[in-house]
Amino acid sequence: MQGTPTVTLTRTDLVGVMKNAVSGLGLAPDAAMVSFPIDMFLPDSDLAPLRARKREFYDGLTRWQSGFAQAAASAAPMLCVEGASYEDALIKANNLLLTNLRGDGLPLWPATRERVDWILRGSALSGAHAIGKFPPRGGVTTVETCAVALAMAGGRPEYLPVLIAAVEAFLDAESESGQLQATSGGAFPVVIVNGPIAKEIRLNSGFGCLGPDSQRPAGASIGRALRLLQQNVGGALPGIGTMAIFGAMRYTNAVFAEAEEALPQGWQPHATERHGLAPGTNSVSLVFASGVTNINRLGAKKETPEEEVLNGMWRMADFMRTPNIAALDGYEQGTPGIMMISPVIAKMMAELGWTQSSIRQFLWENSKIPMEQLKRAGVPAWIEIRPNPATRASIKLDPWPVTLKPGNIVLVVAGGDHPTHSHWLQAHSPRVIGRVMRVPESFDRLLADADRDLGCGSDACRT
Repeated sequence: MQGTPTVTLTRTDLVGVMKNAVSGLGLAPDAAMVSFPIDMFLPDSDLAPLRARKREFYDGLTRWQSGFAQAAASAAPMLCVEGASYEDALIKANNLLLTNLRGDGLPLWPATRERVDWILRGSALSGAHAIGKFPPRGGVTTVETCAVALAMAGGRPEYLPVLIAAVEAFLDAESESGQLQATSGGAFPVVIVNGPIAKEIRLNSGFGCLGPDSQRPAGASIGRALRLLQQNVGGALPGIGTMAIFGAMRYTNAVFAEAEEALPQGWQPHATERHGLAPGTNSVSLVFASGVTNINRLGAKKETPEEEVLNGMWRMADFMRTPNIAALDGYEQGTPGIMMISPVIAKMMAELGWTQSSIRQFLWENSKIPMEQLKRAGVPAWIEIRPNPATRASIKLDPWPVTLKPGNIVLVVAGGDHPTHSHWLQAHSPRVIGRVMRVPESFDRLLADADRDLGCGSDACRT
């Protein structure tokens, strides 16, 4: 450890998280630490154990020496796995990855040199290009690191530009991904893709866009690769590096495309609305979500179109009217969540005069929570301790809006062309981070290879 010696008082269940955090700061992961059961950290707990173990604090401050040997700067050696057959070798490779805490519980493709080099064909940057440190552990992430993860997840070269852009957004300091990686709330990244690349790589924006989808496998591979990076580079191992009590979409996260071609006339793509990017720009938008709710939007009888739409909007707003403190992180500049509406509903609403702005305004106005309800749930105390002045000031509002302004609500047109449901992805997202993608000059060749390998990818060929 560099600088003045320190010793950390730690909950026993958070030792892994603390080691990740210390490592992410560039310090030795075996820093002096004295851990206690969670009971001592609860209100009115007995602090006598602190006095009984004071010698451990003294020794940590005066005698501790790191036994951690910094790994050499050279590339890690390749592993060799042999078997009586290809299947035997594949099983042994997967067992090895699980034993070394590198797997996610599902079968993995071994990231051979040949396969990683093939994936790297999808990048406009060199494999050695450093993207940043993956929190909280702080593992250095390069383009090749992304290619390794994508290879393990069963991905293809043409998916790499999306994954790299998603990783760049994830590593943006304003995303607070280091905290969200370790939190007990189980936040997971949602990646919204805009631009022609979505259709080119067969990324789903229609029926089943949150997966699974054998005809459009890109979202599953990209999201799973991001999850492997979260674990293997960022250290987010369940119960060790991440305290997510229940976990959430931990295998593939959520990666889907907005149905831009189905947007009503005058409606803008999400990336244009949120990030000011020109329509047709290949980009990603990253939001951390904490849960998904299906909202039955369709009427049950013979309502007029106006009545049905209005009833559905009230049901959406009612689901949003939840005193969930996780959304406080994004109160000022982030988002309380993503409202997904299908193309057929967007078209119907546009024909009735609804705009993207008026939909957000309605949801914002009618999802406000009476202060009495907030008090019943104990939310005011959480508002008062927020570091953001704008969030703290909102305690004076009654009813209380779930976000500072309507524009913070992410509205996306995606999903099957059916009027029955809407989808609400509740957020835990301080910011909505956007990134523009870069594709290699040989990208058209990669798309031709995909047609050769996977069959025709045009809409006319899909069922």
